[in-house]
Amino acid sequence: MYLFKKCSNARDVTQLHAQIIRSGQNQTLFVVGKIIVFCAVSEQGDMGYAASVFENIESPDGFLWNTMIRGFSKNCKPVKAFEYYKIMQENGFLSDNFTLSFLLKACGQLGSVFLGQQMHCSALKHGLDSHEFVRSALIHMYGMVTDIETASQMFEEIPEPELVAWNIIIDCHVGCGKYKEALNLFLRMFTSGIEPDEATILVTLSACSALGALDSGRWVHSCVNGTRLNGITTVSNSLINMYAKCGAVEEAFELFNKMKGKNIMSWNTMILALATHGHAKEALALFEKMFPDNLERPDDVTFLGVLCACSHGGMVDEGRRYFDIMCKEYHIKPTIRHYGCMVDILSRAGFVEEAYQLIRSMPMESNAIVWRTQLAACQLHGKVELGEKAWRYLSELEPDHSSDYVVLANMYASAGQWNEVQRVRKSMQDMGIQKSEPGKSFIGTDLDKRSDLRSVKTCPHQGRQ
Repeated sequence: MYLFKKCSNARDVTQLHAQIIRSGQNQTLFVVGKIIVFCAVSEQGDMGYAASVFENIESPDGFLWNTMIRGFSKNCKPVKAFEYYKIMQENGFLSDNFTLSFLLKACGQLGSVFLGQQMHCSALKHGLDSHEFVRSALIHMYGMVTDIETASQMFEEIPEPELVAWNIIIDCHVGCGKYKEALNLFLRMFTSGIEPDEATILVTLSACSALGALDSGRWVHSCVNGTRLNGITTVSNSLINMYAKCGAVEEAFELFNKMKGKNIMSWNTMILALATHGHAKEALALFEKMFPDNLERPDDVTFLGVLCACSHGGMVDEGRRYFDIMCKEYHIKPTIRHYGCMVDILSRAGFVEEAYQLIRSMPMESNAIVWRTQLAACQLHGKVELGEKAWRYLSELEPDHSSDYVVLANMYASAGQWNEVQRVRKSMQDMGIQKSEPGKSFIGTDLDKRSDLRSVKTCPHQGRQ
């Protein structure tokens, strides 16, 4: 058993399995089960290998069946999980709370309400629907299939919900876009005397970010201060992201500078925050600070933020240079988003021909966003011929996108080609394409009142360690 603790990768497991076979213990469930558990639970596991081991066991017990189902659910192979569940039933094994919990996760991955309801009926049939694990799995499953009403109803039926149940229901509301309700649930949890953990804070901050609820975010931050959560890197990263998404980039930067134990996500979040808020020079200066002491090695997301800064700052030469550094010095393969940033950098500055050639040289098919950027630049800089080429690609990718027709018509109007303007407008009428509604914005003066968080002056758990 000591050797199992030393296993850290698939190679170690296969070597240990060979020793088990040689020693004649390949039918000893406790021993061979360790192999299957490693494959099912470990990040280095291999469910294909687990299946080959399992199929050679003459009489697997319920624990091993559950482990196989768990492994397939964890590795996002829900169909295989149900295949094993069917065989398990055929072999006379009954579902227990673990079986149902793992299968409900698989239902959520499949997005199948009908299958989830069947498993819910199975839980009721076996008297397991009120079991803590099963009830939490049911709530989570209904949230994953966006049946938030049923998820909420099941949560409300719990007499005294524990932290796990609170985390799940808050996460369900965030996943279904019910951000205000998620914040109100967080408040209910606090006032009921439940102390949040890292997962609670992360999901609640994501709701604040989505709503732009800065005051609520500040209140959550105040609840973190003075607690054991204050120094956790993931929490600090989420706070930085929340402040940035809510427009308080100065507060985000202040928190970043005070933060200890920064990781690559910390740097990426702050660089992108500065870039998207128009602080291009500051974003690039922060990027350069990563190098002298080898604080973190930049990754593809880092360079995405850097290129975004170059785009917002109109820094063409810097954009070319950083794109070159990313490819040649760090050997990072550009994605469509990196190419999109470069096209935007070049197009904004008037290098429309160069942007077009870059699109044509991309190793992957361009998407509508990149061609739309090109079309808008052609309209801005009066490049009608290139604009028509971009339009032809766009009309194949997204033929019903109204804004593309509007930009095309405006490009012709700027060039004085009124017959073409009429042709585009007639084409829109013939195809039944209408201008999309104008964009809307809001000022969140009463947003936090609606979520009721501001009504709580102090945090019940502030100061606890």
